[in-house]
Amino acid sequence: MVLVNDNYLKLPESYLFSDIKKKVNAYKERHPEARIISLGIGDVTRPIVPAIVGAMHAAVDEMGNADTFRGYGPEQGYDFLRERIIAHDFFSRGVELDADEIFVGDGAKSDLGNFGDILSVKCRIAVTDPVYPVYVDTNVMGGRAGELSDDGKHWSRIIYLPCTAENQFVPELPTERPDVIYLCYPNNPTGTTLSRIELQKWVDYARENESLILFDAAYEAFIHDDNIPHSIYEMEGAKEVAIEFRSFSKTAGFTGLRCGYTVVPKVLKLYDSSGKKIQANPLWNRRQTTKFNGTSYIVQRAAEAAYSLLGDKQIKESIEYYMRNARLLKESLENIGLKIFGGDNAPYIWVKTPNGLSSWKFFDRLLHECHIVGTPGVGFGPSGEGYFRLTAFGRYEDTIEAISRIQHWKL
Repeated sequence: MVLVNDNYLKLPESYLFSDIKKKVNAYKERHPEARIISLGIGDVTRPIVPAIVGAMHAAVDEMGNADTFRGYGPEQGYDFLRERIIAHDFFSRGVELDADEIFVGDGAKSDLGNFGDILSVKCRIAVTDPVYPVYVDTNVMGGRAGELSDDGKHWSRIIYLPCTAENQFVPELPTERPDVIYLCYPNNPTGTTLSRIELQKWVDYARENESLILFDAAYEAFIHDDNIPHSIYEMEGAKEVAIEFRSFSKTAGFTGLRCGYTVVPKVLKLYDSSGKKIQANPLWNRRQTTKFNGTSYIVQRAAEAAYSLLGDKQIKESIEYYMRNARLLKESLENIGLKIFGGDNAPYIWVKTPNGLSSWKFFDRLLHECHIVGTPGVGFGPSGEGYFRLTAFGRYEDTIEAISRIQHWKL
């Protein structure tokens, strides 16, 4: 008899974005004439920039030449990319790292989920609420979430840190000590940020309580405000308590190529069951060398090109394209009387649903009356009820059309 991991059976049968797809497909079948504009799933629409495409072509040619062909690469990533990452993303901001503290992977989502491999099932987890679903679901899979409440909103062993308009989307420090804290800033789904002072409070808390922060910085390239940190390592003492996850997906349009990296400082230590301190870096390295054969050479050359002068310039143009969409969406929604958050340093618009509408009721009205798709806030957690997420990753022309439809909408 082959037994399954019972933790998987605890997961709700459907995933948020699967539910959205089913609803949209059902509507399309009934109304084939409707032109649906999707501002829901956060996939990019701009093509990969020419500087990166050129680097990929050159790498492909290398792979077709016996003298330059490469097979298995280092599981941690090639030095040519890791050195660029350190120089561009960290040293330029006053953060010193060694190459062996950088682990190149196939995206932040994968590493965020996989990091649980080296954590005990006994660890207590804290998440901001609302939150990106992978943080919760992978801990359910790993047996750290406990049981789901009867109303389907809370897991018994997860500590929820509400982020709402009432606290200006700044989570309060936990009153109950967690072992692991997930933070994502700029935030998905709310599009909000933490100041340097606020983020330093979290680092100080983690140091005082011997907690680990898993910091998702996938959207740092969209920050325009100088007072907002791009990396948690800009905070004093953060290397002792924080692991940072980055992605090229939204920054450089790699959602289809798949590349990201994780920073595991060598000074960061966890504990074994006897209470002995253990370096996290070699544990993660052991996990990667066992379960991962490395990101492809071609993709890593593409990522390297993102740091070239031309690549950086072209990527910034794409980022500005999306942030123009964000500004237009925010302004137009505010003009019709909706309460809006985010959209200034992140490509997400967080909408307070009007007239007490639930997140899914607002979804249905927006789809049926405007033919626009967004994401119900409650799908990101209980504190997301009464909110709605729109993304700025659509085509500019579709964003303008969506705005035109919304401006004539009777709420």
